[in-house]
Amino acid sequence: MDIKIYENEKIREKLYYKKMKSGLKVYFMPKEGYTKQYAIFATDYGSIDNVFTPIGEKETVEVPEGIAHFLEHKLFEEPEQNIFDKFSRLGANVNAYTNFTQTAYLFSSTENFYDNLALLVEFVQHPYFTDENVEKEKGIIAQEINMYRDNPSWRVFFNCLGAMYNENPVKIDIAGTVESIQNINKELLYKCYNTFYSPTNMVIFIVGDLSFDEIIKVIDESEKKDYKEVEKINRVFPEEPKEVREKFIEESMMTSSPLFYIGFKDTNNELEGEKRVRKDFITNFILDMLFGSSSVFYNDMYEEGLIDSSFGAYYTGKKSYGHSMIVGESKDPKEVYNRIMLFFEKEITSILLEEDFNRIKKKSMGEFLMGLNSVEFIANTFISLYFDDFLLIDYLDILESIEYKDIVERFNNHFTKDNSVLSIINPLR
Repeated sequence: MDIKIYENEKIREKLYYKKMKSGLKVYFMPKEGYTKQYAIFATDYGSIDNVFTPIGEKETVEVPEGIAHFLEHKLFEEPEQNIFDKFSRLGANVNAYTNFTQTAYLFSSTENFYDNLALLVEFVQHPYFTDENVEKEKGIIAQEINMYRDNPSWRVFFNCLGAMYNENPVKIDIAGTVESIQNINKELLYKCYNTFYSPTNMVIFIVGDLSFDEIIKVIDESEKKDYKEVEKINRVFPEEPKEVREKFIEESMMTSSPLFYIGFKDTNNELEGEKRVRKDFITNFILDMLFGSSSVFYNDMYEEGLIDSSFGAYYTGKKSYGHSMIVGESKDPKEVYNRIMLFFEKEITSILLEEDFNRIKKKSMGEFLMGLNSVEFIANTFISLYFDDFLLIDYLDILESIEYKDIVERFNNHFTKDNSVLSIINPLR
């Protein structure tokens, strides 16, 4: 069997890999003595992939917003039996999610793992779309969309994305709109499924006290055999200007206190693999140093009553977009924004201290090593990094390689007033 083994002595972990005949990639991290097992079957396909060339066609098409999420819902439909019931009878918890760049189907179990794995592979590879079940789903998803639209935390986030991005589809709700999903039909679902659910565009990751030989055997027997190979999917993204669309967006909703999102739009999103992951780590280091719960800024603002424990910051960057977000509740969000901008004008070495960098770097490494005790953390982190062309087993090495000078350089390039936006949701008066 053509198996590759990746090993990292520092974290004392191994990663087994095999590419199936279909082109499907299978990875396995053994965890001896663990009672829990976890499997994820994921595709490199998310809500932003709305313009592409379908498999077997030459012209690009534009599909309705929200179709990737709609497709995830519909894959759980079977002619006779409920998928959730099947997994439940086998003692497993099954779930799925769609985000901007990927869709994943997963289960955790403590028994009957191989039967559950066979079921996972079979149901993801055998869609069942009819005119009737597609129409029925529209009502269900429309309710979900309206529920999120009425959620102030969700709205302040998407308003921020809408202010930052002019053209990029990341500004659109993952579920689409009530209007856009009305244009989804079974033919379009099959078109998206056949293109993005090709085995060559997918990966299975498994972690637990299991046999890789048995895993491969089960997948080989469960995979459908009439697959069509797709070498590379042609995805089309609109040209996104460097400038933000609008600096400020404000709305009123049912909320007890004002909510805010302060966004910083990234401009260098062409990086891939290790370089992209490094940028992600470096930016999150900066945000933790400046705004983490142990930072001077956080504690000063907290004592003044301008922020509370909901205050936090993070960076995310993927195929065609990237942004830092500083978020929370405040009696005066505009003052929080102004204080942050004044804070950024200070001498960089006075706000980004090398001793803070060393502390946060150690903390991040410790959190990762602790995370390796959780099968959920391992699996979900693996999938998130995998579609960035990076393997989890190299995570600690990248963290170790980051230096203080990387922090200073990144700060100067990313945190500017020009690429910032402020989104606020005020309580209804």
